[in-house]
Amino acid sequence: MSTSLLPTTERALLRRLAREQRNGRAPSLIAGLVRDGETIWVGTRGWVDGESPTADTQYRIGSITKTFIAVLVMRLRDEGRLHLSDRVEDHVPGTAVGDRPIWQLLAHNSGLTAEPNTAWWERTPGVGAESLLDTIDKEAMRPHPQHVFHYSNVGFGLLGELVARHHGEDWATVVRREILDPLEMTRTTPHPVAPHARGWAVHPWADLVQEEPTEDAGAMAPAGQLWSTVEDMTRWLRFLGGDTGEVLHPDTVTEMRTPTSVDDGGVWAAGMGLGLQLQRYRGRRLAGHSGSMPGFLANLLTDPDENSGAVFLANATAGPSGALVAELLDILDEHEPRIPQPWQPAPVDPALLELTGLWYWGPTAHVVRILPDGMLDLVPWQGKGRASRFRPNADGTWTGLDGYHRGEQLCVGRAADGTPNHLDLNTFIFTRSPYDPDAPVPGGVESWR
Repeated sequence: MSTSLLPTTERALLRRLAREQRNGRAPSLIAGLVRDGETIWVGTRGWVDGESPTADTQYRIGSITKTFIAVLVMRLRDEGRLHLSDRVEDHVPGTAVGDRPIWQLLAHNSGLTAEPNTAWWERTPGVGAESLLDTIDKEAMRPHPQHVFHYSNVGFGLLGELVARHHGEDWATVVRREILDPLEMTRTTPHPVAPHARGWAVHPWADLVQEEPTEDAGAMAPAGQLWSTVEDMTRWLRFLGGDTGEVLHPDTVTEMRTPTSVDDGGVWAAGMGLGLQLQRYRGRRLAGHSGSMPGFLANLLTDPDENSGAVFLANATAGPSGALVAELLDILDEHEPRIPQPWQPAPVDPALLELTGLWYWGPTAHVVRILPDGMLDLVPWQGKGRASRFRPNADGTWTGLDGYHRGEQLCVGRAADGTPNHLDLNTFIFTRSPYDPDAPVPGGVESWR
């Protein structure tokens, strides 16, 4: 399936997919691309029960399941039923991780072990919630527990139980009612529903395959149980990019895509948000999640700045590379780069015009301009520095959306005649001239000499 892609683009995408399927020796591989809210391409290689897979063929998506659990936790937060700073103990008592805040479980830096102290949970019938909680004792905690990334499947088993206790029903039922049904993701289920692929392990030294088990993971299911299709996963890509369908406020999804423990102004390649894996790739800022379970691999990444994303699903325990999704996005941009929309005048609230232009933070010049969506953009006049966008509030203040001033409040100070004469940005005073003596600059102002 494609939507107005050039034949050369389709061929380049299919060639990249075919190379991955052959070199990775995947019994089948399917991928999809979205741009501007539409699925623009689906490509397949290999066979499922003798036929090519389709956008409706289910694969196990593994740890992409965690993104759904994270959304349910954020819904509870937005509804006021919990705070991300709440201790785990306040919601699921009796574990060694009880003194840690909920957000650390979402960001994988609570110090909790990666795997439960049970049999290999991905390949054996799962245990119940109480049995899982009993294993989260002091032996389940790892050294340097805080401020250090350590991926934990157990943590999402625990978060799934938190969701279940708040709703009084199992996590899968809550996912269906609060996410899948509203988004019309009818082919995402906790157990396979035909048509679906079977999971295979490929022999490392011969072209032989062996079917993998697909046990119910029990209390660990929130870490990797779900099955889905490319059609449903392209909808999920749009959700993670901001088309949330009222399941979450878009600002909450932006919060989930925000790094939890790296300096966003520095150079980093991979990070973690709140339940979402983050990547910087050739200038892109990508968010999503990979997934693996015995017999299956998956990955999906959204590029919110470009309003695009890619996903692949495969029925192989190992082989295909997660880099495929970013490279599909590269091919799309190389062959069909986005053409900017033409500039045109737009209506602006006249009252905002008096806020535009030069402002000085001490002797350093900054510029305020009005963005097309009515927000303010505060940036240094020259070079790099503290830049942020600001969204208006009902009381006349503004809230920073990104950069150094994310979450901080900007207030407009006015002279006796009502003219703006300074901006108070969380105690920093910006003035119309450097250290304007008529503005309330702390420490006093002397004449320039």
